[in-house]
Amino acid sequence: MKNGKSLENKYQKLKKLLLDIGSGVIAFSGGKDSGLLAKVAYEVLGKNIFAVTAYSPTYPSWENKDSSKIAREIGISHLIIHTEEFKDNKFIRNHTDRCYWCKRELFSKIRKIADKKGNKYILDGTNFDDKDDIRPGLKANKEFSVRSPLYECKFRSQDIQDLARRLGLSFWDKPSGTCLSSRIPFGQEISLGRIKKVGEAEMFLRGFFGPKVLFRARDHGDLLRIEVANWEWTKMRKSDITKIVRKLKEIGYKYVTLDLEGYIPAGKRQ
Repeated sequence: MKNGKSLENKYQKLKKLLLDIGSGVIAFSGGKDSGLLAKVAYEVLGKNIFAVTAYSPTYPSWENKDSSKIAREIGISHLIIHTEEFKDNKFIRNHTDRCYWCKRELFSKIRKIADKKGNKYILDGTNFDDKDDIRPGLKANKEFSVRSPLYECKFRSQDIQDLARRLGLSFWDKPSGTCLSSRIPFGQEISLGRIKKVGEAEMFLRGFFGPKVLFRARDHGDLLRIEVANWEWTKMRKSDITKIVRKLKEIGYKYVTLDLEGYIPAGKRQ
């Protein structure tokens, strides 16, 4: 009961905050966080809010499809743009500040759209749990007047899932997603070929595990390391493993491994 009251308080606080903001552009990935933000913002602001999704080789193709589907479900106006991270050597070199250069490219393009439409703010789906993660991309938020209403109202990931479910949103239990460049270890150069290969691998694994399972496929050159919860891989049959290995080798990996620690965000792995 207490948790329910706390969530309701955050929900009302979020609506009031959005009402005070008045209008804006949402950086909309189609994930659970930006999806819930878009839903509540549209509920409060209607035509004064719209969503922008970026397409580029670094974003998984299934996320692009989901963003359009979820925008239609919400009813919010939705614009698709194209970003060009691969023209920036600072992104390609893949140092620990990679996310900053990616976000800078994204927000610079959304900023132009916002300015043209007379919107002061870009909004994003950063939540209160993100403060505990390593997120160099947040530096770009300050540079481009990006506000994070979920963070400001102290929504944690569980709050977001609970409210999305309460509001009847189809994506309430969707696993978190990140760009494909995060599958390549820091310090190893990002190339279109590696991005395409790991994207194909994850597309196959997504079909195998299902869209509700959180996993990552990490590209280590000839080796692909799969991170997935142990209750998923322990129920796999020998024939399943054979099928996975065969397909991933066809895609171009020489070795296929399973990480016994399961999924760990790239920035938190020791």
